[in-house]
Amino acid sequence: MRGTFFCDARRAIDHPGVLRAVAEAGHEVALHCVEHVRHSERSRAEVLQEAREGSRILRSLGHPPRCWRTPWGVLGDATLEAAQQEGLELWGWSADTHDWRGDSAEAMLARLRGELGSGDVVLMHDALGPGAMREGCAETVRLIEPLADLARQAGLEPGPISVRAAAPC
Repeated sequence: MRGTFFCDARRAIDHPGVLRAVAEAGHEVALHCVEHVRHSERSRAEVLQEAREGSRILRSLGHPPRCWRTPWGVLGDATLEAAQQEGLELWGWSADTHDWRGDSAEAMLARLRGELGSGDVVLMHDALGPGAMREGCAETVRLIEPLADLARQAGLEPGPISVRAAAPC
């Protein structure tokens, strides 16, 4: 199964091999943030700088982003302007695993059962960040295969955002 990895550009600098492996495995690399701060708490200049710097970093690592998921999915007054200036499509999600809470893979799957439809975007985290109540990502990793099976049983084929039929959020 392929997906989209919305990357923290600061971590990407420290781990360029991880991004390279993600891309080589057929996944899409996109921008998440440079600083994990809600755009509603940032000035226009800070949001514009976030988009510019994050895009620059990912391009410098060989992964020019075309999609952007902001921290917590929060958009500020300047988010759309910043996205347009950098040529980024803004994305949200329609199904949340709440994996940051530390729930088991079985509990997350049960919550998503019957909720997935064509074009849905499932939010999952491959790292620990601000607000995480879990100690690791093992349950999220364990969720991937049964979630893909659940989607396929519903006649859906999981894939990166770039192949999603619907328009961005």
